Amino acid sequence: MPEPTTVPQPDNAADAVSGTGASGPAAVPPAAGPSVPGLSTPRPAGLLVTLILGGLTALGPLSMDMYLPSLPQISETLHSPVATVQLTLTACLLGMALGQLVAGPMSDRWGRRRPLLTGLVVYVLATAGCALAPTAEILIGVRLLQGLAGAAGIVIARAVVRDLYSGLEMARFFSTLMLISGTAPILAPAFGGQVMHFADWRGIFAVLALIGVVLVVLVARWLHETLPHERRHDGGIGQSLRTMRDLFADRVFSGYLLTASFGFAALFAYVAASSFVIQEIYGASPQTYSLLFGLNSVGLIAVGQINGKILVGRVRLDRALAFGLAVTVAAAAALVLMTSGAFGAVGLVPVAAGLFVLMSAMGLVMPNSSAQALMRTPHAAGSASALLGTSQFLVGAVASALVGLAGEHTAVPMAAVQLACGAVAVLSFVALVRPWRRHDADGNAPEAAAPARAGRNG
Repeated sequence: MPEPTTVPQPDNAADAVSGTGASGPAAVPPAAGPSVPGLSTPRPAGLLVTLILGGLTALGPLSMDMYLPSLPQISETLHSPVATVQLTLTACLLGMALGQLVAGPMSDRWGRRRPLLTGLVVYVLATAGCALAPTAEILIGVRLLQGLAGAAGIVIARAVVRDLYSGLEMARFFSTLMLISGTAPILAPAFGGQVMHFADWRGIFAVLALIGVVLVVLVARWLHETLPHERRHDGGIGQSLRTMRDLFADRVFSGYLLTASFGFAALFAYVAASSFVIQEIYGASPQTYSLLFGLNSVGLIAVGQINGKILVGRVRLDRALAFGLAVTVAAAAALVLMTSGAFGAVGLVPVAAGLFVLMSAMGLVMPNSSAQALMRTPHAAGSASALLGTSQFLVGAVASALVGLAGEHTAVPMAAVQLACGAVAVLSFVALVRPWRRHDADGNAPEAAAPARAGRNG
């Protein structure tokens, strides 16, 4: 068994009091005093905060996955073609991408709580608007607003993790969040399918609005501020842009960002097309589709937990990431061959197996690429998280749109987009990260520290 890698020393005040160690996170009293009260809570409250962060990161998957079984019904009810209805998913993705560019830097300036609560309240109002939308065009518009507001939960949750953890413990915590937030894609389509037994697609958005209300209450009551005043910056848009420019100038950070983004896009090509592929092309029922979607998510979560509980500390993060990318490309290539008829007529089972392998590989790609990117940005966590999330959702939105525009009577466009995204992710990892030149892919290489310019600006 390879020797465990060395845990990097804390690189900021929050890391020094986060209580991370070889056995996992432990709540200890903060040295900085009451400016970070969330760090001084006992273990049960720490578990609750972990669940809240998981709920915030799950808000995006819930918003997109829960209504997937209803897409054919929305198309019929609003008298709109499939490509137009799929734009409701694209609009939400675009909103989440752009919203993170605003919420991330705002959280670096004003702290985490205020922008987060504002975004959640707007999310509840926008989701209620989705339930009342009379046309597909209006639904697309309010879905865009819903994504813009929901982005605050996604980007700020990652920034809070960066406030509390560093090094290998951050990679482990991201895997823990994957376990929590990963239940969303398992439960969401199945839950949405069950809601459709007694309500139409509008009832699904009503349930999402209720979930938003619950998160508002939980955040207001139990999620304390994690960014001390001395670590905030007073700059406006100009400084935020300079910080992002310096982050982009970091070749390795940009490599991890692109790797994560195109891996995410391969996943969302599946999210966008799977409802029509499985139900319309292969004739499965909404309940069967929900079951297959849930099984794929179980694979993603299981591999993510293997990554966090077993591989982290024993295998270099870059090595685990490279293996996940290789499996992703291989599965996507197999799907292209199966759906294009290279193996003759192929039924649902082989295609579903290929999708399961591809989704499971994301359990290695997503947490490791995100953790490696954020390890380089201890002094600009909000801005770095915003760039990471924005890039992921923008590329994911383009991928989902390409799948929809390419046609609705074959699964080839979905598989082809997945293969293309996987190939670009591999290229970004090899050409920009250059993992063979890094002595320790867990943060100890000379290149692993964040650039000094980004630190000054962040």
